Amino acid sequence: MRQYVQVPTVEQEKAYDYNSAFEPRPCMCLGVCCCCAALRPRYKRLVDNIFPEDPKDGLVKADMEKLTFYAVSAPEKLDRIGAYLAERLSRDVVRHRYGYVLIAMEALDQLLMACHSQSIKPFVESFLHMVAKLLESGEPKLQVLGTNSFVKFANIEEDTPSYHRRYDFFVSRFSAMCHSCDHDPEIQTEIRIAGIRGIQGVVRKTVNDELRATIWEPQHMDKIVPSLLFNMQKIEDIDSRIGPPSSPTGGEKEENPALLAENCFRELLGRATYGNMNNAVRPVFAHLDHHRLWDPNEFAVSCFKIIMYSIQAQYSHHVIQEILGHLDVRKRDSPRVRAGIIQVLLEAVAIAAKGSVGPTVLEVFNTLLKHLRISVDFELGDRRSSAGSATFSTSSKESDERIVQNAIIQTIGFFGSNLPDYQRSEIMMFIMGKVPVLGTTSQSLDTSHLGDLGTRRIQIMLLRSLLMVTSGYKATTITNALPPPFLDPLLSPSLMEDSELRQLVLEVLHNLIDRHDNRAKLRGIRIIPDVSDLKIKRDKISRQDVSFMKKHGQQLYRHIYLGCKEEDNVQKNFELLFTSLALTTIELANEEVVIDLIRLAIALQDIAIINEDNLPMFNRCGIMALVAAYLNFLSQMIAVPAFCQHVSKVIETRSLEASYFLPETIFKDKCNLPKSLEKHEKDLFFLTNKIAESLGGSGYSVERLSVPYVPQVTDEDRLSRRKSIVDTVSIQVDILPGNNTDDKVDNTEEITFEALKKAIDNNGLEEQEKEKRRLVIEKFQKAPFEEIAAQCETKANLLHDRLAQILELTIRPPPSPSGTMTITAGHAHYQSVPVYEMKFPDLCVY
Repeated sequence: MRQYVQVPTVEQEKAYDYNSAFEPRPCMCLGVCCCCAALRPRYKRLVDNIFPEDPKDGLVKADMEKLTFYAVSAPEKLDRIGAYLAERLSRDVVRHRYGYVLIAMEALDQLLMACHSQSIKPFVESFLHMVAKLLESGEPKLQVLGTNSFVKFANIEEDTPSYHRRYDFFVSRFSAMCHSCDHDPEIQTEIRIAGIRGIQGVVRKTVNDELRATIWEPQHMDKIVPSLLFNMQKIEDIDSRIGPPSSPTGGEKEENPALLAENCFRELLGRATYGNMNNAVRPVFAHLDHHRLWDPNEFAVSCFKIIMYSIQAQYSHHVIQEILGHLDVRKRDSPRVRAGIIQVLLEAVAIAAKGSVGPTVLEVFNTLLKHLRISVDFELGDRRSSAGSATFSTSSKESDERIVQNAIIQTIGFFGSNLPDYQRSEIMMFIMGKVPVLGTTSQSLDTSHLGDLGTRRIQIMLLRSLLMVTSGYKATTITNALPPPFLDPLLSPSLMEDSELRQLVLEVLHNLIDRHDNRAKLRGIRIIPDVSDLKIKRDKISRQDVSFMKKHGQQLYRHIYLGCKEEDNVQKNFELLFTSLALTTIELANEEVVIDLIRLAIALQDIAIINEDNLPMFNRCGIMALVAAYLNFLSQMIAVPAFCQHVSKVIETRSLEASYFLPETIFKDKCNLPKSLEKHEKDLFFLTNKIAESLGGSGYSVERLSVPYVPQVTDEDRLSRRKSIVDTVSIQVDILPGNNTDDKVDNTEEITFEALKKAIDNNGLEEQEKEKRRLVIEKFQKAPFEEIAAQCETKANLLHDRLAQILELTIRPPPSPSGTMTITAGHAHYQSVPVYEMKFPDLCVY
C-alpha cells in the first residue's frame, strides 16, 4: 500500500499572509487551531494587513498596493472590501482609536481614486456611510476628515448616474457645520470652512446631470443658500467683491470662510438653469428678512450684485421678477425696508439693463408706479392722522416716505435711461399715460382717494421720473421724440396752476428737443453779447421737422404764451421759458417759424404792457426781460444786421433808463420795481414795424408780422384749473340774492329820449361791422393756415357739442314692449312697457 506525504505549497508573493509574524507552516496534522488564519477571506486579510500595530506608523504602503491590485483585478470584491472597511472604521470610532480611523479613510480615498468601473457603486455606498459616521461624530478633526474625503469623492466623474443615491443627510450636515459656534475661534473657522467645502462638493456632484438626485429642490436650497450667506456676512470689505467673480489665491480661499462661501455661492448660481433659478433666489429674501438686512442694505445690495453677475444674462429677468414680488409682499413694512428693497432693485436693474431684461420692462415700471402711489397714500395718511399734533415721529415717517419715493423715481429713471431708444419711447408713453390730469376720470393710476394734494404729488414724481427717462434721449426726428399721443398729455400739466409742474414739463421738453446738447450753453436767462462764443451746434432743418412745426407749432407757442401769464412764475420759470424758445430756434426754426416766434415775442411784450390779466409788477418786468433776452439771441442767430441793430438799441436804452426790463437786473434779490409801465416811451419796447422793415430787406415774408398772435383755444383748457370768464360769471349769479328786487330796479338804466335815439342810430354799428369784416379778411389773407384751421375747428367742436346736447334732450327712443335697458350701480335693468300703455300714431291704428 502506497503512503503519501503532504508537500507544502508556495503561494505567489505570500498573498494570503495575514501577518509576517504568523507565517503559515506546513501542517502534517489535522489540528484546527493551526490553519484558522488561512481560512479567513482573502480581502479581509488584505484589509487587515494595511493597519500597522502602532497607528502612528501610518498606512502600510506595500500592503496597500497589494489591496489596490486585488481590488482592480477583482472589482466584484469592492463592495465587500468597502463593507469590511466600514465595519472596522465604525468600531474604531466608537473606541476612539482615531489613528486607525485616519488610516481607514486614507485607504478608502486611494481605492476610490484607483477604481473606475461599474462595480464602484456598491463600494460608494459603504464609503458614504463611513463619511456620514465621521460627520456625525462630535470630534472636529473627524468632521474635517470626512469632509475632505467627500470632496475628493465629489471630484470623481462617474460613467453613469446613480438614480437611487441621495445627499439629503450631507446637505443638512454640511449646512449645520457652516453655522458652527465653537468656543475656540480656530476650530470654529475650521469647521465652517469644512462645511462650505462640503456644500461645494455636493453642488459639483449633483448639478451636472439633471437625471441625478438634484439639490435644486426648495428643501435643499433653504439650507444651502442661508448657510453660504451667513458666512458671507463676515466679509469686511464688501465693495471689493461686488463685481464679476474674482480669482483669489488658493491660500486665501482655504483660510477665509467668507471668501470661500462667496465663491461657492457664485458657482451655485452659475450652474442654475431656467427651471431652478427661482428656488435659488427665494432663500436669499428669507435670509435678509430674518436677519433684518434691508436697513441698512449694504449686504443685500452686495448679494444681489453677486447674483446678477453670476447668473446667465438671459435669466436676469427672473431675479427682477422675484424682487418685484418681494416688494409686493413687504408693501406694508416700514419705509426704510421698502426703500432698501427698491435700492436693491435699482442695482439689479442697472446690471440687467445692459443685457437682456426679457418681458419685464413694463412690469417693472407698473409695479414701481403702484408702490409710488402706495407711498404717497401712506404719507398723506400719516399727515391726516397727525393733524393738529406735530410730533417728531410723524415728521420722520414722512421723510422716510420721501426716501422711498426718491428711490422709486431714481430706479425708474435709471432703468429707462439704460434702455434702447425704441423701448425708451414706449416707456415714455407708458409713464405719461399714468400721469393723472385733473378733470379726467379715465386714468390708469387711481388717485381719486388721494385728493388734490396727493394727485399733485403723484404728478410731480411721475414727471420727475419722465425727466430722468428722457435724459440723453436722441431722436433722429422731432416726430419720433414728440409723437401726438405723447405731446398732448405732456403739455397738459403746463396749464396747471403749479410752478413746479410747469418747470418739470419744460425740462422734459428740453430733453426731447435738444438733440445737439446745447441746453447747458443756454442755462440761465441773460443778454448774450456774442452768441458765436457759445459754439452752438445745429444741423439743417429736416423735412420731417418742418412738417412737425406746421402741425404742432401753434401748440408749442400756445403753451409758452400761457406759461408766461402765470402769476406764480419765479426766476426758474422764466429761465426755462427762455431755454424753450432758444432750443426751438436752434432745432426747429426755418423762416416761417422765425416769423411765428417773433410774433409770439411781441405778443408776450403786449401782455406785460397792457396787463389784462392783472399780473404783479415782477411778472410783467420778468416777461419784458424774457423778450429782450430771446430777441437778442434770435437776432444774432438769423444774423440780419438791421434787426440786430434795432434789438441792440432797445437793450441799450433799457440799460440806461429802465434796467428792470433786463434779466441781469430784474432777477436780482433786491430790485427796485416801477409803479406802472404806461408812462414808458416807445424806445424801450420792440416795435413790430421796425422789425418788419429790418427783416423785409433780407427776404423774409413779413406780412404776417402785422397780424397779432392769438393763442388757439383747445380742449386742454377744460383740463386746467383756471377759472374762465363764464365760470366767474356763473359764480357771481349764484351769489346774488333772489328776493332783493329793489336793488334790481335801482341798477337798471333809465330809459330816456337820448338813449332811444342812440339805439336807433345805426351809423356806429355799421362802422363796427366794417372794421370786423376788414380784420377777418386781413386775418385770412396773412395769418398762417394752421392758426385759421385751429380756430375753425374749435368753433365746429363747440357747435357739435351744442347740437349733441339739443338732440339728446329732444330725441328719445320710442318705448318697446321688450323693455329698455338702464344701468344703475353698475348693473343692467330692463323695464318693459305694456302694450296697452303705449301711444301709437293715428295712421298705425285701425
